Amino acid sequence: MENRLVVLLLGSNMGDSIACLKTAINGIEQRLAPLVASSSIYKTAAWGKTNQADFYNQVIAFQSSLEAEKILEICLDIEKQMGRERIEKWAERVIDIDILFYRNEIIDSPNLKVPHPYLHVRKFTLVPLNEILPSLIHPTFNKTIDNLLANCSDASKVEKM
Repeated sequence: MENRLVVLLLGSNMGDSIACLKTAINGIEQRLAPLVASSSIYKTAAWGKTNQADFYNQVIAFQSSLEAEKILEICLDIEKQMGRERIEKWAERVIDIDILFYRNEIIDSPNLKVPHPYLHVRKFTLVPLNEILPSLIHPTFNKTIDNLLANCSDASKVEKM
């Protein structure tokens, strides 16, 4: 099977978040593939459940021949090894690893939705994504990332670290 571009969003707002992002990247590079691109780290207010610490987010990309479900399984295992507990939606977390894109495929299974269903309405996702892949085309909307960002109604502040 050919290699496919995989794009992930990493997020953390517990403990040493910058170190948590680095640990997650190390796990991804050891278990999945070396990165071909990584954005700067961005600090943003929590989204969805806002009464918690700010998040640090980063978008990374790599090439993989693994199926999307297998990539998800490995990402969830990395989260678990780092101490992530899934108790409440949008709660604080030591690490969150979301699959944003799996090549240009659209996946709608019970366990996985790709492209990520909220990426186009969240500046904390679009800003780092636009830094590394501005001309990537969202397969559902048939628009580039820079176009999605330019038309995003999210007014939250996204601060480059």
